[in-house]
Formats: sequence, structure tokens, C-alpha cells
Amino acid sequence: MAERAHTVLDLARREVGLSHSQLWMRYFALGGMSTPLALEAFLLGALEPTGHDHDVIAHALNERCVELGGNHSVPYAADETHRPEKEDQ
Repeated sequence: MAERAHTVLDLARREVGLSHSQLWMRYFALGGMSTPLALEAFLLGALEPTGHDHDVIAHALNERCVELGGNHSVPYAADETHRPEKEDQ
């Protein structure tokens, strides 16, 4: 999950137009306890977020998606770990 998760999270961050610091403020407001530097490391793949941290980041991004008129497009940790891998066809 780690390598793919950080790519999904950072891509979503860019798509909704949030800087690292803007995302951290939203993450912190939702109860995230990691530092801004740790959040940036999660997004770059240098650190692996806990399932809880991943979900708080995903929730912050999904809230922004809704603000912009979209759907919840960022999967939560449980969605990623229980989703069967798609086979190449």
C-alpha cells in the first residue's frame, strides 16, 4: 500500500489545488497529529503513514473534493487493503 498510497495522496492533493501546508492545516483540523514535515514525507513516500494518518489525509482531501463539486475520490486505508488486485489483461 505504501508506495501506491503516497502517489494517490499526492496526486489528489495536486488535483484539488492544495499546497502541503494547506493540506496539513486541514489534516490537523481533523485530528491529525503528525508534523507538517512528516505529512510532506508521507506524500513523497519517504515515510509510511499509519492507517489512521492515511485516513485523516484522505478525509481532508475528500472534503476538498466535495467543496469543489466532486465526489470522494481518495480511497481510505481499509479500501486499499481489502481491494483485490486487478490483473493485467
